[in-house]
Amino acid sequence: MADLHLDDKRVESSTEVAGVFDDRVSHVAQKYQGTDADRQEMAMLGKKQVLRRNFNFLTMLGFASTCICSWEGIFTYLNFVLIDGGTPLLFWGFIACALCQTLVYASLAEMASMSPTAGGQYHWVSEFSPPRWQKVLSYYSGWLTAIGWQVYLASVCFLVGTTIQGLIALNNPDYSYARWHGTLLAIAIVVFTIVFNTSLASRLPFIEVVALIVHVGGFIAIIATLWAMAPRRSASVALLDFTNLGGWNSTGLSAMIGLLAPMAVLVGYDCSVHMSEEIQDASITLPRAIMGSVVLNVTLVFTVIVTICFTLGDANEILESPTGYAFIQMFYNATQSYAGASVMVAIVIVMLAICAVSEAAASSRQIWSFARDAGLPGSKWLSRVSPRWNIPLPAIALSLVISALLSLINIGSSVALNAITSLGAVATLLSYYLTIGCLVHRRVKGPALPMRRWSLGRFGLAVNVGALVLLTPLIFFLTWPLTTPVTAEGMNWSSVMLAGVFIIATVYYVVKGRHEYAGPVVHIRREVD
Repeated sequence: MADLHLDDKRVESSTEVAGVFDDRVSHVAQKYQGTDADRQEMAMLGKKQVLRRNFNFLTMLGFASTCICSWEGIFTYLNFVLIDGGTPLLFWGFIACALCQTLVYASLAEMASMSPTAGGQYHWVSEFSPPRWQKVLSYYSGWLTAIGWQVYLASVCFLVGTTIQGLIALNNPDYSYARWHGTLLAIAIVVFTIVFNTSLASRLPFIEVVALIVHVGGFIAIIATLWAMAPRRSASVALLDFTNLGGWNSTGLSAMIGLLAPMAVLVGYDCSVHMSEEIQDASITLPRAIMGSVVLNVTLVFTVIVTICFTLGDANEILESPTGYAFIQMFYNATQSYAGASVMVAIVIVMLAICAVSEAAASSRQIWSFARDAGLPGSKWLSRVSPRWNIPLPAIALSLVISALLSLINIGSSVALNAITSLGAVATLLSYYLTIGCLVHRRVKGPALPMRRWSLGRFGLAVNVGALVLLTPLIFFLTWPLTTPVTAEGMNWSSVMLAGVFIIATVYYVVKGRHEYAGPVVHIRREVD
């Protein structure tokens, strides 16, 4: 048997936290315990089955598609790209970002087949990094993934709240657009997600299938309407006329900064990974769901982007819209109808609300898993699972409280969404970078990778290295502000916020974490040839 021995005290401490589940195994009904392969993999990973495995390929495809809310999201981020880059950047930039992220998710999908665990990135870093660095690297990877998902949940709640505000402003010219209104609406969405992730948690797979139908049906309705009713732009303007409204020294620099919009809707397909302990036959279903959701949603987003490029109308006019969102004005200009535009916006709002439900599930599972391995303050509490619902109730509560608190940033800054979105994207992409980097090290230095049911085969190293090369400039430019000169209010504070999180994580690690966190690799028992 393969084994990795660390300090006995550390292993014992981590095992103590993981052991909070021992008396809850019987609460998972037999039909929800998964296949024989699932049980063998959980034993190999050294984990107990405490969550219900009630997701299959179709329901997980729906979960991943609605969790990212890809084509809906590109409409809400339209303001950013119109300032820096314009529709040509939206078109060409998305192609580049989609190529990068396809390589990234192919790498993650292969690792998910090796170790299908809710921990995801921090688990894989622990397993594939050099032994002397596995503990500290996996610890920081866990924090990166945690902050990324917590911020993304807050971001989508913020989007729903402020989009509702924009819809009100569209239909009521006398409406006074106050930022605190959007904050209250965002908090209301947080409350909405509580219901679906607690009392309706067992119905979540069915809800995701319905959401997938609406996801595709709404796409068809909006795209058909825009092509039928909106004015047309020439190909040269739509695809070649780059803009630099941010005041940067060059259009090229402005375009790199504007990549936040096309990149934002391509980050987060690891959401499926954090639900892996709730998926039937996870080691093969999970990678297929990851790549299936990437292919489906890249296709949908690209179609939406082509539509936006040719039916946008006057970019300067819609940027000055009193609704606060360029896409709302775009819908109205196309339909010339308040009712028609309102229905189209309502579809986006509904899908974003469902996205919040899915993101709350994914973010809470990642928090729960990391706490199970003693990586967070209050781990013993956060790692508990409700025996009544078989869900990590404390982790869900924490995720929603953090989202409500982060939404308060909107009261003080009109560019809060840019900072929050940037922070979520940067933290998550850094976790991808660290994870794939450790995988490359393992491929090159050995030992051989574990057996997997979904493999990249001989192309694995090339795919991994390509992902790292393309990720590097994207991560760098996501922390830049949208416009110059940079003011305190217009600053992209994501890098400062990320540094603050790292300081908190480091302080906790020095004071307590290093004595309790050993990394999940100490529990793994794989058979070797």
